[in-house]
Amino acid sequence: MTAEKASELETERYISGFMLELGIPAHLRGYYYLREAVLLSVSDMELVGSVTKLLYPVVARRNRTTLQRVERAIRNAIEVSWERGNPEVFEELFGFSRLTGSARPTNSEYIARLADRIRMDEGE
Repeated sequence: MTAEKASELETERYISGFMLELGIPAHLRGYYYLREAVLLSVSDMELVGSVTKLLYPVVARRNRTTLQRVERAIRNAIEVSWERGNPEVFEELFGFSRLTGSARPTNSEYIARLADRIRMDEGE
């Protein structure tokens, strides 16, 4: 295995762990789409600026589905994590949680914040 491939796998594991901490169940299809979207965004933050035009189509192509299905599955995974996840983790990552009465983060906010956090943690 190349060093680059090993590094990508390590990042993927880290993202998975973080998503589980946020309360995203691994049995949801959106879990896998979201993990892939975050992984792509970690390596190219410009993708976060245009999730519907750039990011979702790439994830959809790789998974042989439509960008609408990718968007909906990711939204569902985020909704589930928002309702069932650990509010303290949301407070730490986003600065708010459902307990503060805030609305859940949008798909692009969620992806951007996770990707940014992963980039920061990897830079340490």
